[in-house]
Amino acid sequence: MSDKPKIAMYWASSCGGCEIALVNLHEKILDVDAAFNLFFCPCLVDTKTKDIEALADGELAITFFNGAIRTDENLEMARLLRKKSQILIAFGSCAVEGCIPALGNLVPAAKYFDPIYRDNLTTANPDNIIPLNKSEIAEGSLGIPLFLKKVRTLGQVTEVDYFLPGCPPEPHRIWQAVAALIAPDGPPPKGSVVGVGPSTVCAECRRERTDKKIRRFFRTYEIIPNQTECLLDQGILCMGIATREGCGGLCPEVNMPCTGCYGPPAGRLDQGARMTAAIGSILDLGEVKGLGEKELHGRIDQALGAIPDYAGTFYKYSLAGSILGGREKL
Repeated sequence: MSDKPKIAMYWASSCGGCEIALVNLHEKILDVDAAFNLFFCPCLVDTKTKDIEALADGELAITFFNGAIRTDENLEMARLLRKKSQILIAFGSCAVEGCIPALGNLVPAAKYFDPIYRDNLTTANPDNIIPLNKSEIAEGSLGIPLFLKKVRTLGQVTEVDYFLPGCPPEPHRIWQAVAALIAPDGPPPKGSVVGVGPSTVCAECRRERTDKKIRRFFRTYEIIPNQTECLLDQGILCMGIATREGCGGLCPEVNMPCTGCYGPPAGRLDQGARMTAAIGSILDLGEVKGLGEKELHGRIDQALGAIPDYAGTFYKYSLAGSILGGREKL
């Protein structure tokens, strides 16, 4: 049995990209292996939940928890791993901000299955069957996790020591976070956001930004962007101005707008509100004096016509952790 400190990595409601990011440490993963014993990781290690339950409280040195809290199983594992871990890290956008799963907070949980099992044109389901929490079959009783009323972040259901955002976190940022945790002078203050920079993605972006006003937004297929000019200045909705620095500006580097995966900048509680304020400061509606309310609304709708899904654009990664959180009544 290894005497190295035990660490764990768990996925809740997530896609598996965070595990890929860990592997993308490349040769540095050998340094992680030299320092720690990866005791629990459902994607990589055949340890079971019962093995975690058998550990003494705090026996895990660090747990990297990725994924949002969407099911009762996610909630149970979050609380179990908190109990067994000295340090619990919300790893990736789903755990930190809710990410894509949290867009489910815009509809009641009872409606989650409808587009898949009832309304999908390619699904034949004449008996209107949807998955049940428990089903009885000849071999016995089958149970699947129960969807909770709302998707929540890890920090909304248990105490979190550190937050490492990104969808997924960039490998060099993961290494920075690990190095900070094992540094001789001690880890950062609890509650810190680690593996990030102090500003926004704009600080990492090499494109030239001006104070240009824009009359309309374009979807990415409607325009071939200039290679050196700020995408937002060209009318392409780029969330970089409302997103925390940390990714290296990878998307703008290849002519794609930032979609906001590192969450709101330091000091900002709501990424969508930050982006809405930014749009209000750069949108040029032309001469509006004398316009009636209907005409003014028409100009705004025309200018914003390339944003068909406001929630999915401004809160793609951050809805659960935002001030809104989702629909007020589900």
